[in-house]
Amino acid sequence: GPTRVLVKCRAAGDDLINNEERFMVQHEGLLHFTIPVTDMKVAEEFYAGLLGFKILRRNDHMLFTKSGDAWFVLTKCEKPVDLNIGDKHEIHTAFRVSGQAYDDAKAYLASKGIRIFKEENRMEGTFGGRSAYFHDPFKNVIEIMDLKQVGAH
Repeated sequence: GPTRVLVKCRAAGDDLINNEERFMVQHEGLLHFTIPVTDMKVAEEFYAGLLGFKILRRNDHMLFTKSGDAWFVLTKCEKPVDLNIGDKHEIHTAFRVSGQAYDDAKAYLASKGIRIFKEENRMEGTFGGRSAYFHDPFKNVIEIMDLKQVGAH
């Protein structure tokens, strides 16, 4: 059977969070994540046409693309996407957009009628920097962030 190992998880400040016995998965990094969509044509128009992601592979129910080294897959979902109520944004996908490109992206989105419903410039928490949140055509929340620091308290 599987081997049981003792894992000590530590936070950025090296405070011991948990020393319970756990099974460990030896992951190497993010391969891909999935964003649910209900219309493949609209998804391609928005993510490739408007946001500029290059479609690298496709089939009848998936569009494969990348941001940096991480793949993401726009996948046909049979149910309507409604992960957050109204303009809540707890469940979202975030992309790094740095410096002037962040300001340019916000202006571009506004010019295309995309409403940025929340902006913040936070330097507390795990990810620090300027961020803007907007919806895709399927009510998924997308964040762009001009990341300045990781691991702040």
